[in-house]
Amino acid sequence: MSSSRSASPSASPSWTTRAETRADVPAVRDLVRAAFPTPEEADLVDALRADPGAWIEGLSLVAVDDADRPVGHALLTRCHIGEAPALCLAPVAVRPEHQNTGAGTAAVRAALLAAERLGEHHVVVLGHPRYYPRFGFTRASAHGIGLTVDVPDEALMALTLDAAHPLPAGTVRYAALFLGANP
Repeated sequence: MSSSRSASPSASPSWTTRAETRADVPAVRDLVRAAFPTPEEADLVDALRADPGAWIEGLSLVAVDDADRPVGHALLTRCHIGEAPALCLAPVAVRPEHQNTGAGTAAVRAALLAAERLGEHHVVVLGHPRYYPRFGFTRASAHGIGLTVDVPDEALMALTLDAAHPLPAGTVRYAALFLGANP
């Protein structure tokens, strides 16, 4: 199990990041539940963990406090852009008392690095257009990438982890658990 130290330029804490372990599952559920107003995202993480077509071992990353308790979480699961395999970044969650400290940024950076190390090439995210560009995400529509549902154009973003593998054009197909049943 590898871990890394990461600090946000605007935050003073330095976060240790690592892959989620079985022992972390209840704490990850609790932190995702605390970060969102409803249990839907926590339920989604649990369902994705049980989906062998979506879950990829080592791509659920946590930022931990000094007592090794998860306080930030970033999850990458299998999706496709057209027929090309890709990853979906969602959800990203941070315990409310640790938000704006760099814990989320550390977890996302660790997840993207883990994906790159596994030989993955492409990642999509449906999220805040001012947050995700810091990781290299750009507007997906500029690459011919879209969804079958209506979302604000600037909210769907994509990233290539390897310049030798440019982003493919196509429609994003998430695991069936996302957006209802979008096979």
